[in-house]
Amino acid sequence: MSDTFRLTLAQLDATTGDLSGNAAKARTAWEVARDAGADMVALPEMFLTGHAPRGLIRRPGVVAEARRHLDELIAACADGPALGIGAPTRPGDAEKPRNTWVVAHRGRIVAEVHKHHGSRDAAFETRSLAAGDVSGPYAIGPVRIGTLIGADAWFEDVAETLAETGAEILIVPTASPYSRGGQDVRYGHMVARVVETGLPLVWLNLTGGQDDLVFDGASFALNPGGALTHHLPSFEDAIVHVDFDRTADGWRARPGIRVPQPEGPEADYRAMVRGLRDHMSKSGATTALLGLSGDTASALVAAIAADAIGPANLRCVTLHSDDTARENARDQAKRLGCRLDILPIDASHAAVTETVAQLSDAPPTDIAEANLRSRLSGLLLASLADTFGAMLLTPATKSDLAIGGVTILGDATMGYDPVKVLYRSALPDLCRWRNAHHVEGFLGPAREVVPTHLIDTPPAADLAGAAQLPPYPALDDILERLIDREQSVEEIVLAGHDRDDVKRVEHRVDAIASTPIRSPGPCLSGRTARRDRRDPSTEV
Repeated sequence: MSDTFRLTLAQLDATTGDLSGNAAKARTAWEVARDAGADMVALPEMFLTGHAPRGLIRRPGVVAEARRHLDELIAACADGPALGIGAPTRPGDAEKPRNTWVVAHRGRIVAEVHKHHGSRDAAFETRSLAAGDVSGPYAIGPVRIGTLIGADAWFEDVAETLAETGAEILIVPTASPYSRGGQDVRYGHMVARVVETGLPLVWLNLTGGQDDLVFDGASFALNPGGALTHHLPSFEDAIVHVDFDRTADGWRARPGIRVPQPEGPEADYRAMVRGLRDHMSKSGATTALLGLSGDTASALVAAIAADAIGPANLRCVTLHSDDTARENARDQAKRLGCRLDILPIDASHAAVTETVAQLSDAPPTDIAEANLRSRLSGLLLASLADTFGAMLLTPATKSDLAIGGVTILGDATMGYDPVKVLYRSALPDLCRWRNAHHVEGFLGPAREVVPTHLIDTPPAADLAGAAQLPPYPALDDILERLIDREQSVEEIVLAGHDRDDVKRVEHRVDAIASTPIRSPGPCLSGRTARRDRRDPSTEV
């Protein structure tokens, strides 16, 4: 019996619904594993359909088509290493399909492991997928392997059952979106599993952006006791071989690649770049259009877009008549090397104002005037995006969306919004990080891309005017405590905030929560701008 075992980890991106494309990626990974003399290749949770399939998974034809692609893949990968891949299956006459990790070797299926615990807050799973019983380990060559799919690894019962029934190595195929601080949460749970079972564990994650989710990869391997032997890169595809040796104390992973992981502003920025790049490529878009207003938020979105798709594929437009805003926009576009068009809206504004005046003799209020300009800007930007065949981008922050600091149907509520998960107070640190760093894979220029004077200019102290909300950074701290931490008014007051300020912000957030002002964009923090709910597809 062999005393070594080579497991190939295929940390790859899958496109939801692209069964043939995902199967082709899986076959390529299998061929890499075969050529490297691996015993098995592993791919993430639900890789064949992409994650999260949501409504697709409720269509019987999709599940049947996934099975057809799975059978063809198994037949094509018969002569070589075993294949482990996530896919939906519908056992027998089951009413709902199951989230399954299929293991095939030598042209036949040797195990179908069904997910037992639903992902935390993943409403689509509870609606569309049935939970399965805990599966026992299966043998590949000299090793008995136990598999825990995604959230099954957060609970001790599945791992304990696998250890008690003879598992020698644990594999966790998952589709875990990036969230701030998520790495530490993952480590904590997985270290607990290896300590409890005394078994080595491999945690294999998906990469890439899909709709409002960004999967960061960052897969890793642990030996008993929690010793980290491998750590794959974040936000990048990778195929890595993990070699195990049989020892007197059981199987142990040899030390291997350990890539430093991004943290703080770098991690957020890279997640937004990957999310925008994949959202565009998977939508078939090659160019983007952005209204450049000369403020920090639009400057940051422009930098993200340039890094994601390249300055030549980014077209900026400024609609402002204010000289300072125009000069800021020109400076930003010049730094990035992207095209900037100046399109005054004064004539359009006058025409609409004249039309409205036919029904009212009263001059427009300040609020009506501001909303009109924002809606005209949104209309023009959307029309330009349609004209040029470009994807429209939006620079509305989480602060703006949470308190209604944007106009419904205005320029900040239309298009894909890379910064919708950031409080406005977080923007300066991200801009400073990008000005000082240029990571491999960024397509924008390797220099200062956001003007310093924009970064250092404090945002407006009161986004909602009549609402009398507190200035930054107090407003963002209250919002973060209300939305992300779900703290009570009393807890926030004890943290040092004025009670009246907290109550006003709470009232504003609750009033806005039911207003349809959301734009598509990445979910990086695990929470949306709505106080009463989490993103339904978020799993740490």
